[in-house]
Amino acid sequence: MLKHLFTIIILIAASKAFAQDTLKFENALTVASGSRYGREAIYTDQLAYKMANGTLQTPNESGEFTSGANGEKIFWKAIKADANGRFSVFTRRSTQTTNNPFLNPGGIDRGSDYIYLSYTSLKEQTAILNVIGGNTLFFNGIPHMGDPYGSGYMHIPVQLKKGVNELFVRGASILPRIILNVKPLIIHTDDLTLPHIVISEINGILKGAITISNSSLNDEDALQIKTILNGRQKQTKIAKILKLSMRKSIFDFDASAVREEGNYNLEIQLLKNGKIADLQNLSVEAVKGSSSYKQTFISKIDGSLQYFAVTPQLGGWKPNSALFLSVHGAGVEAIGQARAYKSKDWGTVAAATNRRPRGFNWEDWGRQDALEVLELAKKQFKPNEKQIYLTGHSMGGHGTWFLGATYPDKWAAIAPAAGYASLKDYGSADGKIPDSSKNMIEKMLLRAGNQSDVPKLANNYKQLGVYILHGDADRVVPVSYARQMKKVLADFHPDFSYYEYPGGEHWFGDQSVDWPPIFNFFKWHNIKADSAVNHIDFITSSPGISATYRWATIHQQIQPSQYSRIILNRDRKSSTITGKTENIEMLRLALTEFAAKTSVKITLDSLADINYITQTDHDTLTLEKSDQQWQIVKGVNVQNKNPLRSGTFKEAFNYKMIFVVGTKGNAEANQANLNKAKYDAESWYYRGNGAVDIITDKEFLGSKYAGRNIILYGNSENNSAWKGLLKDCPIQVSNTQITAGKHQWKGADLAAYYIWPQKDPKLLIGVVAGTGAVGTKVAYANQYFAGGSGFPDFMIFSSDLPKQGSKGIKLTGFYNNKWQLDEKNVAKSE
Repeated sequence: MLKHLFTIIILIAASKAFAQDTLKFENALTVASGSRYGREAIYTDQLAYKMANGTLQTPNESGEFTSGANGEKIFWKAIKADANGRFSVFTRRSTQTTNNPFLNPGGIDRGSDYIYLSYTSLKEQTAILNVIGGNTLFFNGIPHMGDPYGSGYMHIPVQLKKGVNELFVRGASILPRIILNVKPLIIHTDDLTLPHIVISEINGILKGAITISNSSLNDEDALQIKTILNGRQKQTKIAKILKLSMRKSIFDFDASAVREEGNYNLEIQLLKNGKIADLQNLSVEAVKGSSSYKQTFISKIDGSLQYFAVTPQLGGWKPNSALFLSVHGAGVEAIGQARAYKSKDWGTVAAATNRRPRGFNWEDWGRQDALEVLELAKKQFKPNEKQIYLTGHSMGGHGTWFLGATYPDKWAAIAPAAGYASLKDYGSADGKIPDSSKNMIEKMLLRAGNQSDVPKLANNYKQLGVYILHGDADRVVPVSYARQMKKVLADFHPDFSYYEYPGGEHWFGDQSVDWPPIFNFFKWHNIKADSAVNHIDFITSSPGISATYRWATIHQQIQPSQYSRIILNRDRKSSTITGKTENIEMLRLALTEFAAKTSVKITLDSLADINYITQTDHDTLTLEKSDQQWQIVKGVNVQNKNPLRSGTFKEAFNYKMIFVVGTKGNAEANQANLNKAKYDAESWYYRGNGAVDIITDKEFLGSKYAGRNIILYGNSENNSAWKGLLKDCPIQVSNTQITAGKHQWKGADLAAYYIWPQKDPKLLIGVVAGTGAVGTKVAYANQYFAGGSGFPDFMIFSSDLPKQGSKGIKLTGFYNNKWQLDEKNVAKSE
């Protein structure tokens, strides 16, 4: 029966000296497994639970998988592929109901099905696995990133064992292929990051990036890419590519010989020991300076190559003109976004990428990408600092609402088009963020994602002009979302405009974004100078995300990730600052509007006055609240929490993080550590167009990797880098137990995600730990890469998590400002 069930179609494609065999599947099994993933730390996945605990049985047709919530039996069922080899299962809504939004956000069962396939190999060999569709997959028990958006570029090197090889894919529509007899090193051309050659610019060395897979059983650390364009050659050493892995690699090419528009052949040679391991030809386009174009840059987030798109100012950019930052919708490329705009005679349009067409919903690393592009565009185009504007469509409409509320002093005006304000209300592809919970652990997790609840930050729009555009026939993002925010603004906002386009669907032509009234609205809005703003009213959920508004900075909170607010009034005539604060422990005030030797009186929260005599005309004063009194702090301990390093766990994946894998355990534990690191790297690549260095604990030398965040995989007994980095941390993980201050749990199936500060005041250590291989396998799921998901500073859980959701979490919460465990900010299991 199994031989018949997993029939393989073999397609042979000749490739130079290699004859690649592409295997497609005709038959498979599927099960409505009830797995639930979304934008939360909590997930449920019975199959992953069984796999981690070694209890998953080889599926067979009509065989029992598990029992449902009401005792009903759930069976594997046979399915057939269509003519293209695609398997589709249309059971997208849950058969189990629950009132817990963490288990069933929005009532939608996203990816509840698993599809099972197997292939019998006559020998041990390496291959490329390419599964289009699906969220996560397990190949012979090893987790890999899926391809939920059907992009097609996940070419995952795998090792086939002799005999039966098993593939489990979580998803409802997949096109799986196994490619045999592949070259050890392959250049893939279906996921390029390339700039345009702009004729009017001085084009010398430009940067591109391409994906390379290494299906050999050796790490490759001495590879180079040689490029040839119009007779000009350039050679670039590329970063190490681990065995059985893929990586996006940066290369240089010389465009100095290109002087006319058109498409040019760019030859890419992958060199190993000076010999060509693979060769591909790409097309790179040269455009006029008046056309929209792509421009690449190296991201400070992870050192990867990203791009932004530009629609130039009419007649060429001129200093002191306007700058319009545009953020795109889901599935839209930044260059497509830029091309939707006609050139403006008074400014330049810059379109950020969110790192991918879907990326992070303009939150988390998408938010950081927007800020990176904003700073790069300001440096390049030298705009009038008073004329910076923000706009976007669909998911980019959400990005506009979110970035506008999070950084209100960066924009003169914002214009969300066809957007939704909050992921709690709309959700998008990964589902909604739950709105609330009665469970203390779930409340703590939701608190870590407070930045996504945009309506709670709506007061920040008060100093901005806001123009809302929405089609009244929009069925993708219904107009009710625009009306919701119109109602919110109407209660307090003195300066917003609202227009519903009659009969307008989600996209009604380029005017869906390039709407003339928006730019007319922008024209009569300017960012006021800080000297002209004497009243501040600002809310943030975290100083690590947004700390400063004008001349005030929220340096530390009392309750981490709860909303903090400052309402301040500055009176230069009387030399006073008065106001009130909420959830703030440390506050910095720039006294730049007071001359030297001025006696300034500060009164906050109706507490005792603070009197201070300025030393210069640019003093900065730091105040700390202690025992219900504000007092001046002369020295700030930079090792404590601060806006550069405030938490949460997701913050560890910044500052060019490096993954350090433990190798000092038994073979199973070491392999689980490596599997997890490679899965995270694949997910980072897929979701964030990123690239990560993965090294072993043996290779780790602190001085060599200074200035970078570190992600440790393993525990104190199997990762030799642990002791030097985490010896003072109150959370410790061994092979048999986890301790967190006074709390202790024993077992071989425990896991933890947490952070700990490095000596550098902006850097962190992220820890992905398990007490044993089972614990590490339970930690495989990387929900922290889902845009908007909330992860506190630490989270300790057992193998019950994928089976029982929040009941499997032992402890979660936040360190206090001194990086100490504080029971006030901890939630634990009953």
